[in-house]
Amino acid sequence: MTDPVISLNDVRLSLDGNAGRVDILRGITLDVARGETLGLVGPSGSGKSSLLMLMGGLERATGGRVSVLGHDLTAMGEDALARFRRHHMGVVFQSFHLIATMTALENVATPLELAGVGDAFQRAEAELAAMGLADRAGHYPAQLSGGEQQRVALARAAVSHPDILLADEPTGNLDGTTGQSIMDLLFGLRDRYGSTLVLVTHAPDLAARCDRVVHLVDGALAAADARDAAE
Repeated sequence: MTDPVISLNDVRLSLDGNAGRVDILRGITLDVARGETLGLVGPSGSGKSSLLMLMGGLERATGGRVSVLGHDLTAMGEDALARFRRHHMGVVFQSFHLIATMTALENVATPLELAGVGDAFQRAEAELAAMGLADRAGHYPAQLSGGEQQRVALARAAVSHPDILLADEPTGNLDGTTGQSIMDLLFGLRDRYGSTLVLVTHAPDLAARCDRVVHLVDGALAAADARDAAE
């Protein structure tokens, strides 16, 4: 694989808890190509979400190196990481993570405002319209259904036209029909902006839509995936 968008080299994550040190991720080496859609699957507690958070600089590795778009995230401070995410990444969470005191429009416009973009609200309006939410722009999260909240979250993730989209169980809190609609929208965003997409999922039908699937077991790549990553 030449010039991967995301490159992890012997990445480790350990946390101190009441019972002592816990190894969350154990020596992950993995490359993700530009434009690839990668699915992260495995049993609960296997480290999938932690791995995704490391890719987004939302969690800091305790060992190894995480490189994204040629930048070493492990060497960046928190402010630099926040700026990097604003310009290059969109992140979608299972629980939406919308700001309750902001309207849908304000939630979507916020990343652009923080980046100093002058037409933030016009671009946010266009992204909400693309999600079928033009008539909900002035509503607050509590006034929206779960599916509508996740569409707002998708619009917020996509409004900066990110190089990389990261999605952590984006359909986990939704019913089957609504979840299918959200996934169609997410893959549509990938196609529209040419983004690299990495997603955590338990859904076999969703994993089947990915270009490649990586299996995690007890914080490590499954044997077959480890061989694939080394090739």
